[in-house]
Amino acid sequence: MQPIGYVNRAPYASNPAKSRGRLLAEPSSPTRTDFQRDRDRVIHSTAFRRLAHKTQVFVPHEGDHYRTRLTHTIEVGQIARALARALGLDEDLAEALALAHDLGHTPFGHTGEEALDEAMQGFGGFDHNAQALRIVTRLERRYADFDGLNLAWETLEGLVKHNGPLVDRDGAPIDRYAAKGVPLAIVEYDALHPLELSTRASAEAQAAALADDIAYNAHDIDDGLRNGLFDIGDLREVAFLRVIMAEIAAHYAALDPARHVNEIVRRVITRFVEDAIQESARLFGELRPKSAADVRALPCAVVAFSPSMAAADAAIKGFLYPRMYRHPRVMKVRGEAAGVVERLWGHFVRSPAEMPGEWAAAALRLAAVDDEARLKRLVCDYIAGMTDRYALAEHRRLLGWAPELR
Repeated sequence: MQPIGYVNRAPYASNPAKSRGRLLAEPSSPTRTDFQRDRDRVIHSTAFRRLAHKTQVFVPHEGDHYRTRLTHTIEVGQIARALARALGLDEDLAEALALAHDLGHTPFGHTGEEALDEAMQGFGGFDHNAQALRIVTRLERRYADFDGLNLAWETLEGLVKHNGPLVDRDGAPIDRYAAKGVPLAIVEYDALHPLELSTRASAEAQAAALADDIAYNAHDIDDGLRNGLFDIGDLREVAFLRVIMAEIAAHYAALDPARHVNEIVRRVITRFVEDAIQESARLFGELRPKSAADVRALPCAVVAFSPSMAAADAAIKGFLYPRMYRHPRVMKVRGEAAGVVERLWGHFVRSPAEMPGEWAAAALRLAAVDDEARLKRLVCDYIAGMTDRYALAEHRRLLGWAPELR
């Protein structure tokens, strides 16, 4: 009889039957693998539900059809599953990582993250990956036996390292962490339950990271057009998109605008996914990893775009950056949203008793022993967990007004 969750995986796939386990041992499930349980725990978490009301690029009340963090996350999950299935990886682990990758995001997207990082200078800063780890190891309170979600080692490793190693072999921070160091939350957890920060993550984590890029490229084109930040004709400035639009024009004499945009987005996703599958299969064949451990030891990512598609990815991002992410209308909203986070931060640091229930009680205990660092981290955790609309409601309750963010 085959074990629960058995699939015909590639030898380099993560195998739930050989998981390194959880920080706190639990009885195995008779119906689900450890990775399936992790996916389900993420879906049922409070932090996951809150993504429905957290900004992707446009604040949700600008329109019902723009992506939120939740709809973006669902799209990433679908693409990650497709990549994992085609490459013989564990789909459940790839999906769990895709669904968890944005749990640490603040209200108002990267704007809120930047505001909290600035507020926490001198006290560890703020990093959404580190915050996701705090959520799944400490802040979620759903289980009688432990805080957090007690996820499997492979899920935690992928959550922290899906964009690559954090330190070199000597332990020195690299890449995005070279200047400020590895966030304290990651350092502290790694000391308790080592995540091998100098190695790459599993192929499943790499698939989830690539799926994030694919989803961004496709839905930000869609949302940017919908919001009128640029016109469909402007897309021809990107050679990759120009080819796709020429193909559509050759097949369809006339399409209404909505169908035209959807056809572009569909083809963008298809091209990126198919290229990633082909290039990754080539890399697996060339590098010949024989296990998930071999994948971690490789000097490069093994789930990747081809050089030409990596150039197309960069070109799309180069197109979107000035026209969308730095568009004056978007920047105006970002500035107002940053002010909301900054004012909430200052208010709760000065008056921690005005946080609700258990948050206020914990803050008052820390204030009584003059533990400034932990008090500020507590306030940071509270604000980071807010949805956009709750942050605005709290701002209105405490300060008597809130910006419209339009």
